[in-house]
Amino acid sequence: MNYRHAFHAGNFADCMKHALLVWLLRAMARKPAAFAVLDTHAGIGHYDLAGPADRTGEWRAGIARLLEDPPPALADYVGVVRQAGLYPGSPIITRTLLRPDDRLICCELHPEDAAALRRVFARDNQVAVHARDGWEALGALLPPAAKRGLVLIDPPYEQPGEHDRVVAALRTVAARFPAGVVAAWYPIKHRAPVRALHESIRLGGIKDVVAAELWLREPTDPTRLNGCGLLVRQPPWLWDQDWPPLLDALLARLGTREPGEGTALLRLTDE
Repeated sequence: MNYRHAFHAGNFADCMKHALLVWLLRAMARKPAAFAVLDTHAGIGHYDLAGPADRTGEWRAGIARLLEDPPPALADYVGVVRQAGLYPGSPIITRTLLRPDDRLICCELHPEDAAALRRVFARDNQVAVHARDGWEALGALLPPAAKRGLVLIDPPYEQPGEHDRVVAALRTVAARFPAGVVAAWYPIKHRAPVRALHESIRLGGIKDVVAAELWLREPTDPTRLNGCGLLVRQPPWLWDQDWPPLLDALLARLGTREPGEGTALLRLTDE
C-alpha cells in the first residue's frame, strides 16, 4: 500500500511491460470474438511526467528515448502512448485498444488510486473499476462473461511472498479460466529470486508458460531494479517471432552499455 507508481511511470520497466501488453492486445483482437481484460493492480490510469515522475527522472531514460523516431518494432507501442497521452498506465493503454464489444475490469486496492481511476472511467460502459484486492479478485471475477480474455498481474512487490502469489494466481486462472491468457510482470534485482520463481512455475503443473526478460546491467545488486520480466501463460501465436525484435529494440534504445545487459526469451513449461 506504500508503493506509488507515479514516481516510476514511463521508466524502462514500464516500456518493456507496456510494449508487450500492446502486442498481446493486438493479438487478442486478431479474432472477431469479444474479449475481456482483468487488470489486477491497475493504478490510477495515467501519470503526469511533470509531477512525481519528474522527481526521479526515470522516464527520461525510458519513454523519452522512444518518442522520437521509435524503432519499427516499437512503433505500435509508441503510437498508442502518443494517442493516449503521456504517460498512460495499463488501464488507459488497454482501453485505447478495446473494440466496441470488449471489456476492461480494473482492480485497485489503494483507496485514493481507486477513486482516481473511477474518475478517469466515469460513464464508460466498457470499463468497470473495483476498489478491491487484485489477488482476491482472481477468484471472484473469473471467468468473465466473454469466453476469451487476458489477465494482467502487475503487483508492486513491496510485500514478502509476491512470487508465491504470482504462481498461485497462475494456478487460479488456469483452473477458473482455462482459455485465458495471463501476463504477470516481475522485477529482476538479482538472479536467485528469479530462478526460484521460474522453478516454481516449472514444478507447479502450469502448462504453456514463457518468460520474456530485459536487464540493463548484470542482475547482482538486490537494492536496484536491474531488469524486469513478463511471464505469459498461453502466449498467442507468433510470440516467438515478434518478441525477440521487440526486446532487442528496447535494449538498443534503453540500454545503459553497462556490462551484463541483455534480453532473454525462455519457455518454462510446454503446452
